Amino acid sequence: MLDDRHLRKMTDDVGMLQFSELSHPNFRSGYTLDDNARALIAALYLEDGLELALKYARFMYTAQRPDGSWANLFNNGRFLPQFNSEDSIGRALLACSLGMYSPDPELAALCEQMFSSNLSKALEFRSPRGTAYALLAMCKDPGTEHYDQHLFTELTSRLLALYNQHHGRGWYWFEDYLTYCNGIIPQALFAACELSNNRRIHKVAYESMNFLNGILFRNGRLDIIGNAGWYHREGKIPVYDQQPVDAASIIFACYEAYHATGSRDYRDLAYQGYKWYMGDNVQKMALYDNQTGGCFDALTASGVNQNQGAEAVLSLLLSTMLLLGRMEQKYDGNQAILANLS
Repeated sequence: MLDDRHLRKMTDDVGMLQFSELSHPNFRSGYTLDDNARALIAALYLEDGLELALKYARFMYTAQRPDGSWANLFNNGRFLPQFNSEDSIGRALLACSLGMYSPDPELAALCEQMFSSNLSKALEFRSPRGTAYALLAMCKDPGTEHYDQHLFTELTSRLLALYNQHHGRGWYWFEDYLTYCNGIIPQALFAACELSNNRRIHKVAYESMNFLNGILFRNGRLDIIGNAGWYHREGKIPVYDQQPVDAASIIFACYEAYHATGSRDYRDLAYQGYKWYMGDNVQKMALYDNQTGGCFDALTASGVNQNQGAEAVLSLLLSTMLLLGRMEQKYDGNQAILANLS
């Protein structure tokens, strides 16, 4: 079942709030470009989500600064530039690439303006994840008006160069460590395979995806890399805290690999990853709160973090939408498979 109760509870006249105290919105926490971009994607696939989608898109539009930057955090009536990030811009570009083909003219116009104005900023990115989000945004744009071959080549080349620099025997990755949202990098490369016959892109996507899966799927379940120090090359994998956004990242990556290759092994891993939210994890505790429709913020050594912020619930909601086939209707049987997981 698609449960959007907490999404709506966390949304006010400005947009989607960042944090909660338990399941109650924390109005002091402000609003981020990051969260509202994810919320826009979710709203695009809700049956009655247009009003929400417009609210999130309008917030994102106002987050564009006169100096050409795109601010991430809005709090106490002003945007705070010290919290800006390339990752948040990349996620916003992805949301806009999907929203600019909305049948609603206002929503389409807002997203098209933001996408056109900010896509070129990806040339300045240094973050591998920001780069990957921007690349994915280009690949998910179903039109050709905004396609930029130079930008596509530059973004893919940067990711391939990082891979060439850092990978080696037993380590098939783009950095010397694994941190958050790792799945976005191979996901973007698998998406790029559909626009290019470049064998190197496919090889790196395949190698890095399988390497990441070999680390995250342990003991017959998804075991996310904990954020207590992350996982450094030749180091130990920290168990806690495990974040819902990282479950979503690997779910989306595996499903993108399934699209690109047709291998049901990747699809099965995406569904296996979804079980993490429902209690198939190291603590055997559900992250989904069926009383509120929310998602707990983290899996910790002592159980779950009882707060239910925007990032967590959006990660669960978007993963549910993906596996229910809301985002794409090409695959049959998703509804029945997902019902068996929850």
